[in-house]
Amino acid sequence: MSLKTIYGEEEKSIYKIQTHAEGPKGSLPLTPELLANSPSGDIFGLTLGAGMGWEPSKLLGKQVLILSTLGGIRDDDGNPIALGLHTGHFELGLQMKAAAEEVRNQEGVPFAAYVTDPCDGRSQGTQGMFDSLPFRNDAAMVLRRLIRQLPKRKAAIGIAACDKGLPAMMIALASMHDLATIIVPGGSTLQPIEGEDAGKIQTIGARFANNEISLEEAAELGCRACASAGGGCQFLGTAGTSQVVAEGLGIALPHSALAPSGQPIWEEIAKQSARAVMELEKKGITTEDIITDKAIENAMVVHAAFGGSTNLLLHIPAIAHAANCHIPTVEDWERINKKVPRLVSVLPNGPVNHPTVRAFLAGGVPEVMLHLRKLGLLHEDVLTVTGETLGANLDWWETSERRKECKKRLQEVDGIEPNDVIMSPPESKERGLTSTVTFPKGNIAPEGSVIKSTSIDPSVVGEDGVYRHTGKAKVFTSERAAIAAIKTGGIEAGDMMVVMGGGPSGTGMEETYQLTSALKHLSFGKYVSLITDARFSGVSTGACIGHVGPEALAGGPIGKLRDGDVIEMIVDRNQLVGSINFIGTENDRLSYEEAAKVLEAREPHPDLKPEPGLPDDTRLWAALQAVSGGTWRGSIYDTERILEVIKAGMDALAKEK
Repeated sequence: MSLKTIYGEEEKSIYKIQTHAEGPKGSLPLTPELLANSPSGDIFGLTLGAGMGWEPSKLLGKQVLILSTLGGIRDDDGNPIALGLHTGHFELGLQMKAAAEEVRNQEGVPFAAYVTDPCDGRSQGTQGMFDSLPFRNDAAMVLRRLIRQLPKRKAAIGIAACDKGLPAMMIALASMHDLATIIVPGGSTLQPIEGEDAGKIQTIGARFANNEISLEEAAELGCRACASAGGGCQFLGTAGTSQVVAEGLGIALPHSALAPSGQPIWEEIAKQSARAVMELEKKGITTEDIITDKAIENAMVVHAAFGGSTNLLLHIPAIAHAANCHIPTVEDWERINKKVPRLVSVLPNGPVNHPTVRAFLAGGVPEVMLHLRKLGLLHEDVLTVTGETLGANLDWWETSERRKECKKRLQEVDGIEPNDVIMSPPESKERGLTSTVTFPKGNIAPEGSVIKSTSIDPSVVGEDGVYRHTGKAKVFTSERAAIAAIKTGGIEAGDMMVVMGGGPSGTGMEETYQLTSALKHLSFGKYVSLITDARFSGVSTGACIGHVGPEALAGGPIGKLRDGDVIEMIVDRNQLVGSINFIGTENDRLSYEEAAKVLEAREPHPDLKPEPGLPDDTRLWAALQAVSGGTWRGSIYDTERILEVIKAGMDALAKEK
């Protein structure tokens, strides 16, 4: 490199530099009262608006901030000038534009700001994963700060699609108790006509390493998996589930989650949302009127009915905390999952792996809610962003043209009956759909753990609906070592994999989809169980237990397991109860209580330590969320508790001096 290669032969025209310009024509709509009584920031804000080209006479319209997780740069024809980190935020500018135009049509003044988001798929198995979950808290804080930086705001619109950006957006808007707010879900990626979804495609490395696909197959399948340039992945992972939960909360419009990205109906949702939030502002309806304890419970009920991602066990409590609502406990999750039937047949849970766009066309969230209403499982009196109650919304949906046309389109385009995607409770039961989440406890997980029990392969579940596996542990202290073992033949049918050190203190509570996806799509994988203190992708399936608490680096028993230890895993998919226990060794079986005492007396695994590359930012996040109640309270920042602990520490240090 040299100065010559950087600067090259410059065009002389670039030196025709101007130092002055006329400035915008017209005049600001100022009054004596504004000049005399308004802070200078309000007045200077008008100057800035005119400087950006807004018609000066219209600058006093109601200010609406449109926030999004937009990433990448698209040309006018849609081609990329710069790639985003993922498809889920690449097309959001189109929804932002549609919303902004509608705000302007309503004589408001739209503003736009951005906090882009990462992709858990891109960061799988890399150090980028150490920032994934902590990013959510950071983004929520920045989004809140941006809202407060528009002092004369009257409403806020949040547009996001994916795993961390959408939960962060919901947390941020939930914090705006006295502001009119609305979420615009960023929709779903289209499925390729021939090929694999974005979840299965992440296993081409493991399948190739195990000689289950060829190099050519891997290259071709990998190229076409994302059949549109926008939207969350085609499965009901954390992205899709977060969209469903936003609608379940009542903070997104009915039938807005999981829309096909880039399609006219997807853009229309943004326009409709802008109209809705302007109407909310007129009526004086704010976020605290919508996100209530009842709304939180509705969202949990919808989550269970869809069979959603276990990551929402981290995000819904954080939304509740931001909204000053009751934070759901493990007992709350157990209670709801035991009474709510799963009604939706989509990727990754099945039994038929329909992409999420089909769930949208089959009626989406309001269609599921119609069934839940008949079962008496919803609080229909909650207020929503339509300005109407949930009950009124469902009355509209039942006879709406939108419902009829979408279902008709699903039959025309894909030849799929809507009732095969979203089922009635009797049909769901007949087809063997079971509820979603179980929380196994035992001497390995005294604080609890999580498994998406609905997605254990039915062929390895007993006729009584109970999954039982007793096997010898193969222990790994990093995800890297675990995936290497899978790829090199170190894991076999019948193994009990234990991956420790993946909790907040070790890796920022990394997502271990590399492991769960490989086990799902390898021929022997359904005969392998996995236990970890890390978390899973929403598309994860199989006999995989995560969120084990306490985490290994906090002294949890999982961190004291050794190769060869015998572990018993029991998960009852019908009763939604389960256990994971160390029961001794092959030659010395112990009772649960005896085995617990053995673990208590052991030292932690000698190789157990935080990841060397763990960023200081993540170490700080891990400490703050631990003080605030840890992962079972949603990895939140409880400011009062944090300040209390800091003060106690400072007082203790002062006494030592």
